[in-house]
Amino acid sequence: MTSTLKQLMARGTTYGMNIYSTASMPIEVAGNWGLDFVFIDAEHTSLGVDRDMEKLILAAKCSNIHSLVRVRGTLDWDIRKALEMGASGVIIPQVHNAEQMRSIIRSSKFPPMGRRGGDSSVRSANYAGPNFDWGTYTQAENERTVIVPMAESYEFFDNIDAILDVEGIDAVHFGPADYSLSRQLPVDYRLGNPEVLQRLELLIEKCHARGIQVMVPCFPAEGETAKRLLAMGSDMLLMGSDLSWLNQAGHSIAAVREQLQ
Repeated sequence: MTSTLKQLMARGTTYGMNIYSTASMPIEVAGNWGLDFVFIDAEHTSLGVDRDMEKLILAAKCSNIHSLVRVRGTLDWDIRKALEMGASGVIIPQVHNAEQMRSIIRSSKFPPMGRRGGDSSVRSANYAGPNFDWGTYTQAENERTVIVPMAESYEFFDNIDAILDVEGIDAVHFGPADYSLSRQLPVDYRLGNPEVLQRLELLIEKCHARGIQVMVPCFPAEGETAKRLLAMGSDMLLMGSDLSWLNQAGHSIAAVREQLQ
């Protein structure tokens, strides 16, 4: 790929989609249609940070689309392995405080930013191939990798300033469903609850003041919703998922069957 994900982010709005299956096909299709990134989920699926994940990261590379891996939590092993496999970045769920955020940076960045463990026999180091140099490699990795904590709990917003002040955050992903669950509110991806909408507005304000972008699910994945989110200041839009598009096709088929009965 000619541009890193960070470079695309710096140019303007980026568009992606969630991947919940273990199949490479949806990623290749997303690349064919010119999306900027895929959000590969290892938190709520059967995927681990393993050979199945490696296959999906390679599918993204072959399809000229960036891969962000949502790891299982603030696990040093998951974060490091996803980046070593060649993912463009990691998304970390359930970040509640600044200490968690500092741990994420320690795991994902080489010194002087963090304490990421290193090995040259990995894809991100080009397997110590031609002209490999440790200094060049670690600096390039620190610049390349995109770190995205998730704001999906009332605790995140209780500690929002301390979390966002941790150096090394590139974007924050707002999770309206888990935020609603943490507050025992009805789940509504359309942001119909005033409290949930206010939290997104606050997140955008505080992130933009620090040069941090905001990633938001666009639901429903249509033009009017996207325009609304962009007008609010959202930077990275998730335009549905492989599962949601399959469900939409299923709904259409069911509607046709009803008409024909």
